[in-house]
Parts: sequence; C-alpha cells; structure tokens
Amino acid sequence: MTMVTKVDDFNVEDSQPEMKSPLKGESCFQLLGRFLRIYWRSLFLILVPIIFLPLIILNNNTMYRCLYVLLIMACYWIAEVLPLAVTSVIPIVLYPLLGILSTAATTLCYMNDTAMMFIASLAIAIAIQTSGLHMRVALWIIKLIGCSHRRLSFGLFFVTMFISMWISNTAATAMMVPIVQSVLEELEKQGLGNVFVTTDDESKEEEQEASKKPTPITISHYLAASYASSIGGIGTIVGSGTTLSIKGYYESRFPNGPGINFSSWMMYAVPPMLIMSILTWIWLQILYMGLFRPNSKEARAVDIGKEGERVATAVIEKKYKELGPITWGESCVGLLFIAVIFLWFFREPGFVKGWPNYITDVAVKDSTAGIAVMIILFALPANLNFLNSFSKDPSKRPTKASSGLLTWKLIHQNMHWNLLFIFGGGFAIAAGSTASGLSTMLGNALIGLQSLNPVIILFIACLLVETLTEMTANVSVANIVIPVLVEMCVAIKLHPMYMLVPGTMSASFSFHLPAGTPPNAIACAAGHIRTKDLMIAGIGPSIITLVTTTILFPTWGNYVFQLSEFPEWAV
Repeated sequence: MTMVTKVDDFNVEDSQPEMKSPLKGESCFQLLGRFLRIYWRSLFLILVPIIFLPLIILNNNTMYRCLYVLLIMACYWIAEVLPLAVTSVIPIVLYPLLGILSTAATTLCYMNDTAMMFIASLAIAIAIQTSGLHMRVALWIIKLIGCSHRRLSFGLFFVTMFISMWISNTAATAMMVPIVQSVLEELEKQGLGNVFVTTDDESKEEEQEASKKPTPITISHYLAASYASSIGGIGTIVGSGTTLSIKGYYESRFPNGPGINFSSWMMYAVPPMLIMSILTWIWLQILYMGLFRPNSKEARAVDIGKEGERVATAVIEKKYKELGPITWGESCVGLLFIAVIFLWFFREPGFVKGWPNYITDVAVKDSTAGIAVMIILFALPANLNFLNSFSKDPSKRPTKASSGLLTWKLIHQNMHWNLLFIFGGGFAIAAGSTASGLSTMLGNALIGLQSLNPVIILFIACLLVETLTEMTANVSVANIVIPVLVEMCVAIKLHPMYMLVPGTMSASFSFHLPAGTPPNAIACAAGHIRTKDLMIAGIGPSIITLVTTTILFPTWGNYVFQLSEFPEWAV
C-alpha cells in the first residue's frame, strides 16, 4: 500500500522523499519570499523584542525599561501581529518582571471609572439597537427632510452623524447602508437612475471579467454614511473608543486636574462636528452630485423629478411601516436614553450646580449615572405580558416571566470586550510612563518646539495623528501618540488639553483607506467603491477636519477649557 502525503512543495512517498531542486521549481529567493509573506507576523513577533533589547542592556534605568515595553506594544499595535486586546495586556506580564509597576498597580489600570463608563454606554447603545429605536428615529427624520437625492443625502448624513454620537460608528454605518441600498435599487427599478454600471475591470490580471462600478450618486450616498459616522463619533465622550480611552489617560496622568466631563466635551465638540459635517456634505455634493455645476452630467443625474421623489418616499414609508407601532421597549429605552444624557450633561455643567451636589459631598463620576441606567434596563421587562396574568382568557396569561430590556446574552453577543483591554493597555502606558520618568524624558526631548507658535505645533500634531490613523486602529494611535504630545505640552508649559482634545479628535478622522476604519470598509464593500475613488474622496474631509480643528480649538476650545494659563496641577 502506497502512502502519499503532501507537505508544502515536497512529496513523501513510501518514506522516500523526492526533493525538488530550486532550479527545477521555485528559486531560493522565491521560496524565501513566500515564507516571509506567510510567516512575517510570527517573525515580527519574535524579532521586535530582540531588536529593542539593547535599549535596556545598555541603560537599565526604569524609564528605559518602560520605553522598551512601550515600543514593543506600539510595533505590535501598528502591525497588528496579535489581536489589539492581547497586545494590550503585555504590561501585566512585563511591568512587574521589569520592575516598572507591581502587578496590583498594573491590573488596576484595566478597570477604572472610564472602563465602567465604556461598559455602561455600550450597554445602553445595545439596548437602543435591540429595541429598534435608532432605526425609527432615522427613518422619521429622513421622511421629514424629504427624498430628492440631495435631501436624501443630507438626511442620511446628519442622521448617521447624530446616531454615531451615541452608538458605535460601525453600528451607525451598518444601520444606514441597507436604507441607502433599498432606495437606490427602487429608483433603478423605476428607471430613474442606476446604482452600478457594468464595466471591465482591467486592474485584475488573472482574467477579464465583468464587475460592478458604482455611479457617482451611489458613491456619494455610501460615503456620506461612512464619513458622517467618523465625524459624529467625536461629538460626545461616549461616541467612540478613542475619546473614552483618552479620558482615562488624562485623568490618571493628572489626578489633581478637573478631568474631562461629558458636558464640557460636548460643549466644545458639537460646534466643530457640525461645521465639519456641513462642509464634508458639500464636498461630496460638489464631487459627485454636480453642486454649483448645473449643466454637468452629475447634476442632471441627480435631478430625478417629482416621480423619483415619490418612489424614494414610498420606500422610506414602507420601511417605517414595517417597524409597526412604537413598542413598550422603544418607549422605555428612549426615555432612559434621554435621562442618562441629562444626568451626564448636568453632572458638572459649569454654569449651574451639578445634580450630585444636591445629594452627596462625595465625588460622583459619569459612570455612576451610566451604570444606574444600565441596571434599570436589566430590571424593566421587555413587554407588558404580566398585565394579563389575571386575564379571564387563559390563552392571554403568560407562562413565563418576560426578559429584561437588556439581557446578559445580548451584552455577551454585542459587547466589544476587547476594547476594555485596549483601554487598560493605554492606561498602563500612562501609569508606567509616569512612574518610570519616561513621560518627563519624552517631554523634555520635545522642549525645542517651544520656539514655535502653539497653533503651528497644533497643526503639525493633528496632521501627524490623521496620517497615522489612516494606517492603523485609531485607539492604538491615540494611546501611542497623544500621551507624547501631552508630555510635550507639559515640557513647554502649554495646557495639556491643547494637544489632548484635538489630537484625540484627529485620531477618528480616517477617510482614505477601506482598512482605516470599519465604516469605510462597510461602505466600500456595500457600494463596490474602489480604493482609488476613496483616496480621492477623502482629500476634502481630511483638509476640512484638519483646518477646522486647528482653527476652532485655540479659539472656541480656549473659551470652553480655559487654556490661557498653564495650570499648577499639570506641573
């Protein structure tokens, strides 16, 4: 009996291997290249700690040991050779072993007020998504605005922006894409425009085959959903993982400072968010819908007339009716959502006394209100079947208790647990850098920038962060870059907020690559948008967000955060 086993490019037959000569098949360089393409992550994983090892061999100071850990984590985060969450727990191993922080002090970084705030806000977002409240609000607003292509695009953009302020950017985009698809397909059926045009994709070398190419109108609608979610995520402190992560870093780095509360962040972030959104929508209209070019082909395609508006409106009406009447669950979730926003905003609004001051003298953080609402969502029943418990009709009597508006199963399925570890990794970097003196060293290394105008420094920092976030996860960029910029502020006697807030916002602005952020990937996949088109479309939003952030933070931000003087608690 002959046994044949295939191992890569070598055949083993009757235990007598027949070796292929590189000259007969692939060359040694080709084999090496293939090996590197397949196993580069494993090699990277092993080589990075070895490459940086001389750093602690030549100088065994605590700050250099901390820098060693930071560099390893930065490389792993950027290359994503391990899941981001797994990379984030490296300090639990290396900090104690390298004498930077004790195990107890390190693990404490992974669950603090900010982490609890994240859990609470995401739980509330899960309740909103499960109840369908977000879809009802979105369709209602679109109906209100109107359904011509321009109005529809405007409605989609600003509804997505608003929703992404409260739930994840990914979920907001994923919710809006099917609405866009349904409207465009129905218009195509009625002969009022095409969603895609058929063309030969010459970029494929293997074979020529028909592929879908989106029309300019299609690109505009899909990118509106993607870009709106990225911009809307900066509007609140719970809008994205980046804002929550940096909040935790800032409050651990400056424990005597005022911290970042929900109301002050929202008071500053909403005006630039709205300006960026309006300008980005106008950019998409100019680029793809012929705005200010009434005789262009794009402008003529946008004009679908009264019949087109009627068709689009019918699609939205149909989707809205499919939701049925407002349910008990939607009503409860909506009221609790409004309540938690009220509690977050008025915890410490600045212009009036915060509500905790009427109850206790103990410091109360935003996570208290968030967790309270989360508990209520678990406690309230998802329906009112219990009212029929004593009904005369036996068939109406419930046979089992209703589940809560939130259940642990929903939390388990939808919670982004990996972000908790990523937050912890960022907090651990901050704690280790402070304890080891690395923060001071990095800040002093950048003290030469003191001669530049602060606005120029701000512009360069935002440009750096926006460039990096195109290539790797925004939370990773924020955790790596923002702490360095904050320490630079301390060294040159600038208010730490001067780099923290605009830098954090810039980490959310990824507009050029599908892999830059999940909303881009969703929009490109659904709309068959080519990377080349996304690169061109992203030019406008990148410039708009960079310029808006650079102008508004030294002006409006100075008023909100009182940045004119370097605070004593930051020394």
